[in-house]
Amino acid sequence: MADTLAPEDRRRLFTLLTPAYLWLTLAVFLPLSAMLFFSFLTDLPQDAPDWGFTLGNYLKFGESGVYASLLWKSLKLGFTVTFFCILIGYPCALVLARTIKGRARETLFLLVILPFWSNSLVRIFSWAIVLRGNGVLERTIEAILPWDIRLDLMFTPSAVVIGLVHSYLPYVILTSYLALQAIDDDIVDAARSMGASSLTILRRLLLPLSLPGLLAGAVLVFVPVVGSFMEPRILGGRYGTYYGTVIEDQFVAVYNWPLGAALSFVLLAVVLVILGLASPIMRKAKT
Repeated sequence: MADTLAPEDRRRLFTLLTPAYLWLTLAVFLPLSAMLFFSFLTDLPQDAPDWGFTLGNYLKFGESGVYASLLWKSLKLGFTVTFFCILIGYPCALVLARTIKGRARETLFLLVILPFWSNSLVRIFSWAIVLRGNGVLERTIEAILPWDIRLDLMFTPSAVVIGLVHSYLPYVILTSYLALQAIDDDIVDAARSMGASSLTILRRLLLPLSLPGLLAGAVLVFVPVVGSFMEPRILGGRYGTYYGTVIEDQFVAVYNWPLGAALSFVLLAVVLVILGLASPIMRKAKT
């Protein structure tokens, strides 16, 4: 398309896109370049005058099986949270887009995006209050049921999953909702007029047409969850040691920025490989 533009239109397009590309360079590629530079250092330049370049930070990932096991643990967490977000979010988006109308839809849509209006730490500590022993959840269940209930959800992997699903569920709902809203009602009415059941319309029509939005939401959930550290640290306790928490420790506690940067780029590479393997499915869904 760019080849068919006139020179004047091409200059105008370049002028309009230049601020966006400059911002992208400053906000994404410049920090990544700095992190890549740090990942090959033996030490920080301001702390050690005799610093140099090395591949040892990347070799530590392979030498120690701890990092690989934690990465696998984080990947499983990412797949688990993404699965539950899809399982809960897509039906919510389906009802919101195809069933509820008028003011009720606007109210529910507002409730979906409401968690984004609060700080993530506030949401996490709110779940800590709910899930802790003798907390809000246990007291509510004990008030309903006649016997003593001990859930013991706090400081467990289940608590981490609950906190992460609550934090990232709106992404799946919003992307799926937008994809479902874009489906023309005449297509659904035509399918009903031909005798298709609601389940057939969902399986043969709504789900395939809204699959790009669903996959986009899955990616928006999976990528940040794999590297998450706040929810595992606060809600997981001694079970909350994941790959993201180890990276955070390297930057904040140990002050080993080169190793933290190297571990971050290993995580980035693994996530890009997973997305690359899934790209044929995404391209097929778009077509």
